[in-house]
Amino acid sequence: MVEEQAEDEFTHDDRDPGPAGSVQVSGKTPAFARRLYSTISDCWTLTKPEVNFLIALATFTGFYLGRAHQPGPFPFSLLAGTLVGTLLVASGTGTLNQYVERRFDAQMRRTAHRPLAAGRLRASTGLALGVTMAGLGCVFLAARVNLLASALALFTVFAYLLIYTPVKRKSPVCTLIGAIPGAMPPLIGWAGASGHLSSEAWLLYGILFLWQFPHFMAIAWMYRDDYQRAGYRMLPSGHSLCGFVSWMTVFPLLVLIPLTLFRVFSGHADAIYAFGSLFAGSVFLFFGSALARQKSNRHARRLLLASIAYLPVVFLLLITSSW
Repeated sequence: MVEEQAEDEFTHDDRDPGPAGSVQVSGKTPAFARRLYSTISDCWTLTKPEVNFLIALATFTGFYLGRAHQPGPFPFSLLAGTLVGTLLVASGTGTLNQYVERRFDAQMRRTAHRPLAAGRLRASTGLALGVTMAGLGCVFLAARVNLLASALALFTVFAYLLIYTPVKRKSPVCTLIGAIPGAMPPLIGWAGASGHLSSEAWLLYGILFLWQFPHFMAIAWMYRDDYQRAGYRMLPSGHSLCGFVSWMTVFPLLVLIPLTLFRVFSGHADAIYAFGSLFAGSVFLFFGSALARQKSNRHARRLLLASIAYLPVVFLLLITSSW
C-alpha cells in the first residue's frame, strides 16, 4: 500500500540483528522465553510497522474528510474498524511480499536482515501469517465496514502481489504500477466513512499517487547497487539512468503542488492550508530538484526524509482545513 509503493521503506536500519534474531535478549532469560520473544519480534517486523504508520494516517485522513460534512456524531467505532481492517490488509500484504521475495532479499544488504530472508522464521510461517492477516482484514472490512472498502483492499492485495511484485524484476515501469495500489489507503478510508467515492476522494488518491515517485526515486538511487545485485530492474541501466531519475522525481512534484492547491481554488480550504501546502510542496520540490541536479546518496537521503515529513504535514493540513 502507501509503499507501500515500491519497497515501502520509510526507515532503514543498518544494524546487525545478530545470529539469534532481530532483538537481543539477556542471556539470563530462559531459552524458551528468548525464542518466543524473538519469534514475536520477527513476526512484528514482518508487518512493517513503520510503513503502517503512514498507511494508518492516510486511511484516517480519507475517513475523516469523507465523514466531515455528514450529519450526526462522528462514528469512532466505524473509524476503528476501518483502521484495523486496513492495517491487517497492509500487514498481510507486506508479509506476503517478503515471503515471495525472501531469496532476493537475502542478496541485498538493505533487506538481508529481514526475518524470512535471514532464515530466522520459516517460509511457511511467513506465508501463513500473511494470508491470515490479509484475508482476515478483507473479511473484517466487509463485515464491519462495507463491501466497497473491502473490495478496494482486496484489489490492493492482488495488484501489489500479482502485478507489481513480478514486474519489479522486468522493467522500471514497476514504479508506476506499484503507485496504483500504493495510493489506495485514503480511498479505503473514504469508502469506509461514506460508502462511496467522490471527486475529493480521488484528489487524495492523486496526492498519494504522485508522492510515491520522488519518495521511491530517493530509495532506488541510494540502494541501486543492492537492487542490481538481486536482479531487480527498478531503474534503467546505462545513459538513461540519470535522466529517468530526474524526470520521475521532478515532474510528479511539479504536478503535486497545484494538485494540493485544488481545494483552495474550489473554495474548500482556507489561507492557512494554502500557505502550508505550498510551503511543504516547495520544500519537497527543492530537495527533489537537488537530486535531479546532482545524483548522490546524500541528496537522495535528504529527499527521502523530506518525503517522509511532507505527507503527515499535508494530511494534517487537509484535516484542519475541514474544521
